[in-house]
Amino acid sequence: MNLTHRPRRLRRDGVRSLVSEASLDASDLIAPVFVDATTDERQPIPSMPGHERVPVEEAVDRVAAVRETGVEAVMVFGIPEAKDEIGSRAWADDGVVQRAVRAITDETDAYVITDVCLCEYTDHGHCGVVEEGVPGDPTLTVKNDETLDLLRETAVSHAEAGADMVAPSSMTDGMVGAIRDGLDGNGFAEVPIMSYAAKYESAFYGPFRDAADGAPAFGDRRHYQMDPANAREAMREVALDVEQGADVLLVKPALPYLDIVSGVREEFDHPVAAYNVSGEYAMLHAAAEKGWLDLEAVAHESLLSIKRAGADLILTYFAEDVAERL
Repeated sequence: MNLTHRPRRLRRDGVRSLVSEASLDASDLIAPVFVDATTDERQPIPSMPGHERVPVEEAVDRVAAVRETGVEAVMVFGIPEAKDEIGSRAWADDGVVQRAVRAITDETDAYVITDVCLCEYTDHGHCGVVEEGVPGDPTLTVKNDETLDLLRETAVSHAEAGADMVAPSSMTDGMVGAIRDGLDGNGFAEVPIMSYAAKYESAFYGPFRDAADGAPAFGDRRHYQMDPANAREAMREVALDVEQGADVLLVKPALPYLDIVSGVREEFDHPVAAYNVSGEYAMLHAAAEKGWLDLEAVAHESLLSIKRAGADLILTYFAEDVAERL
């Protein structure tokens, strides 16, 4: 039998890597870093093996360890020492993120991105100003326009502290435009915005809420995060952020939404990022602990699939482990 086309010819060692269509590099990865103002020692995160909350005084050491693996960028999340109804510690000059970013940018060469949201800072755990009503009512949702002012102020405070990029994640309508106006009006026109442009109301966030102490005290976030059933809506959401000045477009989560990553890549010419979230990380660790999966292999394969779908950047808890083996 004479087969003219034999795809297996290109799967042999030597040529296999030459014709690979997607690849991973440490420079593709962003490592999340949790900084905790409530502790003076590192606190392991049980649902995210290998990750810890670190005190502000150890933020530099934590980021330096990331840089040693070849990963160049970090995303800083903060756990404040106090919370209130509007999350005022989010934009405080002496807030946990602001203090950590000053130290990190002074003492390391890491590229520092900050998460801009209020859920870690509000006593109710929602991503902005909550509507008036009966406390604990699960139908209450976030006031959109009142929240924009607070997100703007938070982003500017991060830029003043030295953040290289800000990443609004609240899915508040108009957040990119409000933050862009705030940055430009305060002398930070060169600070880019990585928008969580298509962020779904997902069940894969559970471990992160343990890590960042940001679970809602009541209700859920379905009224402002996207419905997992919708794909076309994602393109509309992303288009709005592009119009408002987003520089990088992020899809969250990654693995269950690779179709969205691919769609954004096809539709827009901006850099595309994907968040390989805590639940995706935790489930692979859990299966590996059972002996059901090879953790190193499935971690690499998972990130490679995200690149293949079209992501230029991947925010992932596997960043350091994978980077060390590339």
